[in-house]
Amino acid sequence: MPLNSPMAQWAGRTVWLLGASSGIGRATASALHAGGANVVVSARNRLALDGFVAQHPGARAVAVDVCDANAVKSAAREILSHGEVHCAVYCAGHYTEMTATAMDLPDMLRHVQVNYAGALHMLDAVLPHFLARRNRGLPDAHISLVGSVAGYRGLPKSLAYGPTKAALINLAETLYLDLRDRGVGVSLVNPGFVDTPLTAQNHFKMPALITPEQAAQEILRGWARGDFEIHFPRRFTYWMKLLQLLPYPISFAATRRLTQE
Repeated sequence: MPLNSPMAQWAGRTVWLLGASSGIGRATASALHAGGANVVVSARNRLALDGFVAQHPGARAVAVDVCDANAVKSAAREILSHGEVHCAVYCAGHYTEMTATAMDLPDMLRHVQVNYAGALHMLDAVLPHFLARRNRGLPDAHISLVGSVAGYRGLPKSLAYGPTKAALINLAETLYLDLRDRGVGVSLVNPGFVDTPLTAQNHFKMPALITPEQAAQEILRGWARGDFEIHFPRRFTYWMKLLQLLPYPISFAATRRLTQE
């Protein structure tokens, strides 16, 4: 049974993607554009956004720093001045390997600002408009947050990144419960390893590594099914889900064994 209204037809729908200058965000924006969506891409990197628009006629770019709440609100106002937004996707991310023996507080806080607070800034900017759509007799809007399987349970070298993704998972679950009867759909995207500029920093073998384009197709299929959680590749993510179910002594032992270099 779908937990959201399935989204399979994108022609005429406007989608705003924050964090679309590279990786999963850019690939998803490209796939949506190919499906006929009116795509608006945002990120700090104006040059990368302009490059996307040049390659995708009709797409629009609005440069914004997701850490700046006022800037995100201003960007939302600009975009909404051109018409309705049907779907907002938060895919901005920051990642640095970190352990408790080499803790870097400023970088940890940077993770919080980009990976979590930025999503709150987006919600603050679009939720009032999305909630008002039902009063105007318009179809449901949709919010999608890109988390990570790193948020399922604590992992080595993920001291800064994992907790922010765990927060996003909890946020998405709560949003779904709050908004399911208010005309706003919510989905959560939890990728495994995807070949992006962020994961290029990893110095270990990444199992079941996929391309951003493959990730984008998984996301669109999940939206078309009306899924709440879209996780992939499943040959890897189901193992990560199993770790969630195991008692801590077994889960810690399995994690150490699986992550030994």
